[in-house]
Amino acid sequence: MSAGNFYLEPMQSYHIDHIHKIECDSFAVPWSRDSFVKELENPHAIYIAAAAKNRDIIGFAGMWHVVNEGHITNIAVSPEYRGIGVGDALVSAMIQIAKDYKMIGITLEVRMGNEPAQKLYIKHGFVFEGIRKNYYTDTKEDAIVMWKRFDTNIEPEVVL
Repeated sequence: MSAGNFYLEPMQSYHIDHIHKIECDSFAVPWSRDSFVKELENPHAIYIAAAAKNRDIIGFAGMWHVVNEGHITNIAVSPEYRGIGVGDALVSAMIQIAKDYKMIGITLEVRMGNEPAQKLYIKHGFVFEGIRKNYYTDTKEDAIVMWKRFDTNIEPEVVL
């Protein structure tokens, strides 16, 4: 499968079971299915799904629009579809969405030991800006705080 064999679309309620499975396959402490249901109701949450041409959901990404910043909450790709550009496309889409919303930048936390994710974010211009000690509850692993800042001359939208 190549990048031309999948597409991105806004997350819908019918995606949630597939997204929750990917979440469980990807993270030691996954979000609950109900958390994703609530995210669809959250006016500050922006979620997209990656779908194969056969419509199978193969990945997803989420971000909160907080005042004038984006906070990536999660990005995950189904294990059998990793390494073909799905994660790359999801990060690119989050960046474009943030720019479309006139955010000043995007932040995220990534596990200290998750070098593949760190490399992906660095490829997209994210930089290390801090550490959250013992951030992950399952292992007490530290999180690296990363930021991608945009042109600060952009006038941010006021979100109420």
